[in-house]
Amino acid sequence: MKPNILFVALVGAWMLVFLWCALVLSPPEVHMGDLVRILYVHVNSAWTALLAFFVSFAASVGYLIRRRLTWDLAAASAAEIGLLFTTFTLLTGSLWGRPVWNTWWTWDPRLTTTLILWFLYVAYLLLRQTIDGVERRGRVAAVYAIVAFLDVPIIHESVTWWRSIHPTVIDDSGFHMPDSMTWPLLLGFVAFLLLFCLLFWLRFQLEITRMEAIRMREQIRRARGQAAHVQGGGR
Repeated sequence: MKPNILFVALVGAWMLVFLWCALVLSPPEVHMGDLVRILYVHVNSAWTALLAFFVSFAASVGYLIRRRLTWDLAAASAAEIGLLFTTFTLLTGSLWGRPVWNTWWTWDPRLTTTLILWFLYVAYLLLRQTIDGVERRGRVAAVYAIVAFLDVPIIHESVTWWRSIHPTVIDDSGFHMPDSMTWPLLLGFVAFLLLFCLLFWLRFQLEITRMEAIRMREQIRRARGQAAHVQGGGR
């Protein structure tokens, strides 16, 4: 099933409006100038990645409870998209950190725990490729995804648990930026949320199609085997 063309148009239009607001309308920061515009992609990529991993976590719990293949496919689809956005987060963070911190990378607690998250979900996707059997793969992957998700709250609390130079955009007291920068950031979050929904739907449907193709090949293989057995018995 293809996504509604109106929804695709909505995602594209909202993303264009967000980029225009982030790159043109939003003001430069006092100290960083126009470099601060990376924030709108960096922060929203991070938020979207964590949302995707939460969806993978919830779907993994759902699979262990219901044991339905669709839950497992949803978990895998969300994890793959989360890994993509985590990659964007790390790349944009390095581009932002180089002129601000004078280094491409520092072993800051939030950066380190985010990199660990990236490796955890790379391992998750690799793990799925090494396990035979749909049910066994789904069960093992679900348990792994639930354990891997424990790194998400650690990332959230890393700036308070350890000494960190990573800036905090939002906490219990609210946003740490002027309103002129807050509303483009929130506009971007909606844009990235819509993009996640679109990518998740496409990736999930691709997994459904792949599983149906595997079933069809298995049915054809069995049918050929039965036909060969009947022909052999008739001789």
